[in-house]
Amino acid sequence: MDLDEVAGRLYAVPPAEFTAARAAEVRAAKEAGDVRLSRDIAKLRKPTVSAWAVNRLAREHPAELNELLGVGERLRAAWQAQDAEALAELTRSRGEVTAKVARLARQAGGLSAAASSEVDQTLDAAVVDAGAADQVRAGRLAKPLSYSGFAPAPSAAPATGPAAAPSSEPRPASRGRGQAGKDAAAEARARAEAEARQAREAKEAKEAAKAKERAEAEAAHREWAEALDSVTRDYDERAEKVARLERKLAKARKRLEEVRQRLEVTRREERHARRRLD
Repeated sequence: MDLDEVAGRLYAVPPAEFTAARAAEVRAAKEAGDVRLSRDIAKLRKPTVSAWAVNRLAREHPAELNELLGVGERLRAAWQAQDAEALAELTRSRGEVTAKVARLARQAGGLSAAASSEVDQTLDAAVVDAGAADQVRAGRLAKPLSYSGFAPAPSAAPATGPAAAPSSEPRPASRGRGQAGKDAAAEARARAEAEARQAREAKEAKEAAKAKERAEAEAAHREWAEALDSVTRDYDERAEKVARLERKLAKARKRLEEVRQRLEVTRREERHARRRLD
């Protein structure tokens, strides 16, 4: 048993079961006498829900995930080559394949809007960054990934040497393709910036709506809290008044009972006196 094998098992279980499963693996390693492995296992972080959803893709939908990561590899290569035609085609493919893979990630259910957004963010990072793609393919993410650049990260440095040396002869056609590639790159950067701005504005609008909703809820709560205080005071006053009246009524009933008893005695004595008179 090694750390790779254990991690593969642990990151396949749902987040709610991860801690217990990790503890069991730690115990098993200790019982096997491998203290170092047990320590390494204990350091494995519990995955977020979004990370677990992406890990599931690597295990349950490897073909679809590899299709997306393949698009990412070709996109990065086209970016390095400044191939405008390939960039345009791959950008279209990227959107379609990403949407398909994201739907598969959500099929497990239980993903909040925030977790779904993190899944999309992780898949985007895997498309533009080769390192992120390797992590996603391994299926052992503990947290979502992100990529902050506007251009795909290069997966390798360009080749050097005699074969890569530029020709001394002018090559107008190559310069044309290079210019087209630069234009496409600039267009892609502008599009990425616009998308980032739109996402930021949408986030700010959502936060503003939440703040407004909370303010309205707080105002409504204050209003009802004041009403509750007023009604509570009114109730307490009336309850006290009723209690006073009930005490008075109890005293009055006691006096009435005393008078009733005297009345019974008086009636009895009056009857006895009348009989003696007769």
